[in-house]
Amino acid sequence: MLEPWLESKGLVDADQVLAYFAVSKLGEPPTDGKTDMNPEGLTAAFGKWASAVATRLHSGGLSCKVLDKESFQKQMLEKLIWISAFMLVGARHPGATMGAVEKEYRSEVGRLIQELAAATTAENKLVFEPAMEDRLCAYSRAVAHFPTAVKEFKWRNGWFYSLTQKAIAEGRPDPCPLHTTWLKELKII
Repeated sequence: MLEPWLESKGLVDADQVLAYFAVSKLGEPPTDGKTDMNPEGLTAAFGKWASAVATRLHSGGLSCKVLDKESFQKQMLEKLIWISAFMLVGARHPGATMGAVEKEYRSEVGRLIQELAAATTAENKLVFEPAMEDRLCAYSRAVAHFPTAVKEFKWRNGWFYSLTQKAIAEGRPDPCPLHTTWLKELKII
C-alpha cells in the first residue's frame, strides 16, 4: 500500500504498476500472473506511461493491462488483501506455502479476505467485483510453491492495522478484529 506515502510526497497521480509476476530465484524466468480465472493475466499499469510499461512487459513475455485510476485502485487493493490475508494465515501455520493456505486453510483465509474487503470498502467507498475470494485463491494456486511470512508490515498488513488504530482512537469497533487477533497471536503487534 503505497498510497499514503505517495500522498505525503505529492505524488497522488504518479504512474504505477501492479506486478502480478514473481521470480523464485535469480536466473529463473518469472512466473506470470495468469490464473485459471484470469488467463489474460493480472498485472496492470496506470498513468501516463502505462502503455509503454505494458509494451515492455509484453516484449518480455509477460502480461500487462492498462487501467484507468479507479480500476487500478480496486485491483491494487484486491492484491493488498491477497498478500495480507495469505501471508498472515500462512504465518499461523509454519511452513505453509501459498498453495497450502489455499488448499488446507481455505476457510481461515476466506474469513480474513471477507473481513479485509469489508474494511477496505468502508474506508475507500469502493465496490469490488464479485468472486474476489475465488480470484485470490486462483492466484495463490498460480504461485503455490511460494513461502508465506508476514513481512513488509508497514506496506501490507500495516495498512489494515492503521484502520484498526483509527477506529479505536475514534471510539468505534475494530473493523478488522480477526486480523488484529491473529497479528497479536503471532506477536507482530
